[in-house]
Amino acid sequence: MIYCVEDERNIRELLVYTLGTTGFEAKGLSDGKELKKALKEEIPELILLDIMLPGEDGYSILEKLKQDPETSEIPIIMVTAKEAEYDKVRGLEGGADDYITKPFGMMEFIARVKAVLRRTRKHSPKQEYRFKGLKVNVDRHQVFDNEREVELTLKEFELLRYLMENKGIVVSRDQILERIWGYEFAGETRTVDVHIRTLRQKLGESGFLIETVRGVGYRIGDRQ
Repeated sequence: MIYCVEDERNIRELLVYTLGTTGFEAKGLSDGKELKKALKEEIPELILLDIMLPGEDGYSILEKLKQDPETSEIPIIMVTAKEAEYDKVRGLEGGADDYITKPFGMMEFIARVKAVLRRTRKHSPKQEYRFKGLKVNVDRHQVFDNEREVELTLKEFELLRYLMENKGIVVSRDQILERIWGYEFAGETRTVDVHIRTLRQKLGESGFLIETVRGVGYRIGDRQ
């Protein structure tokens, strides 16, 4: 997921559309308040952040994101009409990963996005996944359903993590068997169904987020 924080509706919709047509999942947000609300539901892979926003400006939002342990590792590209070198330096020194000045071509824009994601994916493995009320902390091996900690077995945790890593993508039972149990596992795909059922029960209110795709497998999150 990529969040596009831009107050100009036409530009925001163009960015979201362009990202969508090139294989990314994106959501448009008009200001810092909408971003704050969205972050409570899902931590994105990248944030595109305009500087000139109503209310709180992009620099202030950037500073707060980098100070918060839960959002400090999110890569950020500043998107703005400001061309002065000082403004670019201020953004980059504040923790932004890149800076792109309006107007810009869509090919350049996508190239910048891909470059930042390549760098951050390589050097900063994701340690936390969020979707709505469900949170998976990989480093601490913790799962939360609307702030309620959920106790899972190792296989259940690995299964949930795999689904969260592929949010929005259907993974087949065979893919799950290979990833979680290994190529040598001699069990049947029924094992996956049993673990999914138990996982849903343990997740409580968040259990419904695991969607069954008939004849294929399972998915967490909206279709990409």
